[in-house]
Amino acid sequence: MVLAVGLAALIIGQAVVLAGLLADGVLERPSVRTLAGPLVLFAGILAARAVLAWSQQVLAHRAAASAKASMRRQALRHIERLGPGWLSGQHAGGITTTLGRGLDALDPYFTGYFPQLFNAAVVPLAVLVYVATADLTSAIIICVTLPLIPIFGALVGLQTKKATNRQWKALERLGGHFLDLVAGLPTLRAFGRAKAQAVAVRRTAEEHRTATMGTLRIAFLSALVLELVATLSVALIAVPVGLRLLDGNLDLQTALVILLLAPEAYLPLRALGSQFHASTEGLAVAERVFTVLDQKPTAGQQDLQARQGRFLEAEIGEIRFDDVTVQYPGRSTPALDQVSLSVRPGERVALVGPSGAGKSTLLGVVLGLVHPSTGRVLISVDDDMIDLAETDVAGWRQRLAWVPQRPHLFARTVADNIRLGRPGANDDDVRRAAELAYADEFIDRLPHRYETELGERGTGLSAGQRQRIALARAFLRDAPLLVLDEPTAGLDAASESAVVEATGRLMAGRTVLVVAHRPAMVAGADRVIRMEHGRIVDEQPRAAAEVTVTAGADIGMPGHSLRMPEVT
Repeated sequence: MVLAVGLAALIIGQAVVLAGLLADGVLERPSVRTLAGPLVLFAGILAARAVLAWSQQVLAHRAAASAKASMRRQALRHIERLGPGWLSGQHAGGITTTLGRGLDALDPYFTGYFPQLFNAAVVPLAVLVYVATADLTSAIIICVTLPLIPIFGALVGLQTKKATNRQWKALERLGGHFLDLVAGLPTLRAFGRAKAQAVAVRRTAEEHRTATMGTLRIAFLSALVLELVATLSVALIAVPVGLRLLDGNLDLQTALVILLLAPEAYLPLRALGSQFHASTEGLAVAERVFTVLDQKPTAGQQDLQARQGRFLEAEIGEIRFDDVTVQYPGRSTPALDQVSLSVRPGERVALVGPSGAGKSTLLGVVLGLVHPSTGRVLISVDDDMIDLAETDVAGWRQRLAWVPQRPHLFARTVADNIRLGRPGANDDDVRRAAELAYADEFIDRLPHRYETELGERGTGLSAGQRQRIALARAFLRDAPLLVLDEPTAGLDAASESAVVEATGRLMAGRTVLVVAHRPAMVAGADRVIRMEHGRIVDEQPRAAAEVTVTAGADIGMPGHSLRMPEVT
């Protein structure tokens, strides 16, 4: 605002000095010596205007960088508070596009529209007041015609906003589709579907191109409308001023000042309209980010920090599911349907059943990643039964270790990936955990052993090797509750044997919930629970359990039944 006020003063000073130079040069024809002072003053005003414009741009770029970083930070922290349960219902590619390429579209808003907003609020008013002191008639014409620019700009801007929203949705779809395509490229290549997906990406890109060109056409139309209105408005001032100057009702210097200041009154509003149309994409992205920030965490996710530490030193006992139902948005049938289950401390419980039976959803509820639609999960803490939805989920997760079916490895060293289990662990603890998980066998063959840099998602390692690193994380965490989501899925016989043996070590002395499709993972269970269609349909102790193993998803065979032998 201070810079805008300074700019308005310099604009008026520039017009006065220039009008004086022109009037004196026409009427009196002074010498160069007499004009030296006004010329130096005029040059100084131009330099000062350049400095103010540069300062505005520097502040605007700093504001843009700060605002984008702040919005990204707030959005990521809020998404973390909302949890993976909320994120799983969103299109990860769309959110990635929004927080990455999308927020960069805010640059035109902060570097163009935002500074111009202050100029448009100060400069026309200052010019109008000064012109009114010099010639009231011209000031009245400016006052009447000046609102026409924002009115026409708003009318065109409504269409621009609609077109920009369509453009951004097309870009979000394109970014999400492309991200999914890159992530699944090996599978698509294996099944010969890469070319078909390339056609789909090309079609989405064409939709985005069409939407972008439509937005640009409207933006160019708005520039034409604003320039036409401003030009006609200046003409309405210039013609009466010229006629009155010829009649002798107005002196030359005053007429020149009015003619020089009239375009300056309209220029900030014209520039504001143009900058607004250039920044509409950024505003559409900002609305998307604010939509994410407006998502309310569930009661169990709120105020976690105030209660953190409840589980850290407590004795964890029984885990009880009390009529838990999970209904995902957009699905007609519940993933879990009134499930009641009790897991005693130190007990190993295996969950079996066909794909889609609700096994992984049940594990997600235990992890606090999925929140029950109805029912509750009760946990015995120091002989006190508490509801997981009303307590410290972050503290609860400190007391459990999770080995998913497809563990994610990050583009860091092997040691850093294992150390995720316990970030403060030293190198000796990391190596000991790797030995227990039989991961040291292949780590010692890597170029830099534990300091070998891995690619994102563990590029360069086999599925069995990635699984053993995940088991090493669990060993390092050393938590009393172990949650396993079919850790042997998709492994060859040798890798499966190593993972099963390491998993057996890991289960010792812990409460275990394991999702199993293969007999090897069921063998060590105390109880085997069969699930179908989100319900528990059978529950038997290990020795008498007849387990139906649905292996079609893993080895391409139909489901078959086998009786598990007694395991000692």
